[in-house]
Amino acid sequence: MTIRLYDTSARQIRDFTPLRPGCVSIYLCGATVQGAPHIGHIRSNLNFDIMRRWFVYRGYQVTFIRNVTDIDDKIIRKSAEQDRPWWAIGYENERAFNAAYDGLGCLPPTYEPRATGHVPEMIEMMRGLIERGHAYAAEGNVYFDVRSHPDYLELSNQQLENLQAAGDVEAGKRDPRDFAMWKASKPGEPSWETPWGRGRPGWHLECSAMAHKYLGAAFDIHGGGLDLIFPHHENEIAQAKAFGDDFANFWLHNHWVTMSGEKMSKSLDNSVLVADMLQRWRPIVLRYYLGTPHYRSTIEYSEEALREAESAFARIEGFVQRATEKAGQPVEPAAEVPPAFAEAMDDDMGVPQALAVLHNAVRQGNSALTADDKETAVARLAEVRAMLGVLGLDPLDEQWAGAGERGEDLHGVVDSLVQLVLEQRQAARARKDYATADAIRDQLQQSGLVIEDTPSGPRWELGSR
Repeated sequence: MTIRLYDTSARQIRDFTPLRPGCVSIYLCGATVQGAPHIGHIRSNLNFDIMRRWFVYRGYQVTFIRNVTDIDDKIIRKSAEQDRPWWAIGYENERAFNAAYDGLGCLPPTYEPRATGHVPEMIEMMRGLIERGHAYAAEGNVYFDVRSHPDYLELSNQQLENLQAAGDVEAGKRDPRDFAMWKASKPGEPSWETPWGRGRPGWHLECSAMAHKYLGAAFDIHGGGLDLIFPHHENEIAQAKAFGDDFANFWLHNHWVTMSGEKMSKSLDNSVLVADMLQRWRPIVLRYYLGTPHYRSTIEYSEEALREAESAFARIEGFVQRATEKAGQPVEPAAEVPPAFAEAMDDDMGVPQALAVLHNAVRQGNSALTADDKETAVARLAEVRAMLGVLGLDPLDEQWAGAGERGEDLHGVVDSLVQLVLEQRQAARARKDYATADAIRDQLQQSGLVIEDTPSGPRWELGSR
């Protein structure tokens, strides 16, 4: 068994060997909490949640760090615009992100550090970089000297002479391409005391410092969205390696969710908020939609694609429910997933190929149910549950039970009403009034419900839209 991953820094798929046998350390760039999360934000965490689950399935102990950037230019700007404290905006949106992670079934991180809680670690890193000649202070700012690090831009494969300075050049910079590690205090802005004056963290410094604190000088995997390769990840590497860390052994990047071919972004006003989506779609369906394409492929958002995802998952869920009823008792997930599923997951987290194995098992299970072959149906059910568990999509798992599936209370109310109508349908069938029974069934189906007659009585479920 060898897991293979596409390493952005090597530009190829490499065999994964952990730095510590039996352990995997992952740092994922988390939320910048200037606003509520859209589905593009959440996709990254979903991809790495599935990756983490696969490592656990393969027997590794995983340390998973996901940071929170709770101070930056955008948060400060929104604070001024809304006349609210910067920390209130950050905390409100941090809670929204955590609600989205929880709602879509993501495992909680091992640690979730905030940038503002790690200023001492940032000061220590800046001091070390200044002493080594890789950084310098100027007018209360601290800049990284990009020319001092020969390997700068290797991740993004750019040439320094082709790199343009971003925006206005700050006073005191030796080179316009040098980037800010620490920004001098401005009136009305939050600030912290340092040996170089009061100020606040630059975006890139926080991740280098927090990764060092929680994972040490070297760790296995650094992840994030494709848009973070430059400048964020490039600058992280420069800081950490100039400080003396080996830093990340693998760099993994997920692709975007797009709308009309454009990356989903609040600045482009084309974002779809997770909170809004969860009002319209079951959380488990949204997880299926965002989590099952390959992490390095683009997801083009559309209502039609979501409806297709809902229908596809309904076929899986329907089999799980029917096979469980056939078994007459709970069926635990199999101890091992099918070899073809494992082979797909080992190959750079090939979820689409793994999903094909899962759907094939569902088809075989449905055929067994049709043939009244209980033994085969139960065997396929155990396999399907094992595969769904790896993907975080097992509808029988307690994380999806009750609340979250469009509301536990609402489901109970609907169930009571549907059962009343089904009793009327059963009474019509008992008196052989099949026209009325069929009319009731048709009306329920027009309302979006699927009615199935089983040996234990009629059963309903939500159909595709």
